[in-house]
Amino acid sequence: MRKLRQVTVIGLGLLGSSITLVVSKGISGLKAVGYSHRQSTRERARDLEVADVVFDDILSSVSDADIVILATPICTFEQIFKQISPGLPDGCIVTDVGSTKVLAHRWARKCLGQNVHYVGSHPIAGSEQRGVDFARDDLFYDAMCLVTAENQTDAAAVKEVESFWTRLGCRVSVMSPSQHDKILGNVSHVPHAAAAALVNASSESDLKFSGTGFVDTSRVASGPANVWADIFYTNSVNVCRGLDRTVSELIKLRDAIKGRDKQNIERLLEKARSKRARLIDYKMKKKEIT
Repeated sequence: MRKLRQVTVIGLGLLGSSITLVVSKGISGLKAVGYSHRQSTRERARDLEVADVVFDDILSSVSDADIVILATPICTFEQIFKQISPGLPDGCIVTDVGSTKVLAHRWARKCLGQNVHYVGSHPIAGSEQRGVDFARDDLFYDAMCLVTAENQTDAAAVKEVESFWTRLGCRVSVMSPSQHDKILGNVSHVPHAAAAALVNASSESDLKFSGTGFVDTSRVASGPANVWADIFYTNSVNVCRGLDRTVSELIKLRDAIKGRDKQNIERLLEKARSKRARLIDYKMKKKEIT
């Protein structure tokens, strides 16, 4: 693999600014460049020194880049690909931190030049906090990062992206874009939709009496609405299939409760309890939770 000299991150929210912070403070010889379309964000990023340099012009920010990382909402990707394409050096690798991948790969094929390589990335890291002020140099330590590639994706570029995320502290797995969107639809996107529905199904007056169980169950509903609207929009088929399965399970439980079928109620609850216990055991063995 070639020696990387510059990584450019477009979008300096929590994820984007955390990437530039880790690179600028922790990876010797690799220049961290940032760009945001908001002047206030660029000024704050400079004040906080989360990157080696923050550009005011997007084309200037990518002109010497070896890797360009999009850390903006997913539905901005197509336009940004078109915008930066004329300024990308030959051999440059473009990746991202988006939560869906099929459309991102499609847009990249359509918008990026033949001498530029696109590889998808999805570091599973972050929090409900947003913005450059919350940048952390440990955000990616021991986090999982899913790298996505198609049959025609340049193999060397995939290895480069794997190596980059590994250097940031991630545990990397490679899969196809469609596999990524199916899996994340089930374990990430549907839970967010369910949490939002759970909150919306309760009145604000009732919510004041909720305990930690409700707060824990609904935590992900605090995620930014614009980001999650993009995720649902770009993974609609998988999310809808997952919601249909969830609704089916709720109907089973509702019918058992309505019929006062205590044995069936207990069976459904025990099935979920046992399944989750195996999940927690697996995650603890993998040291993904403590």
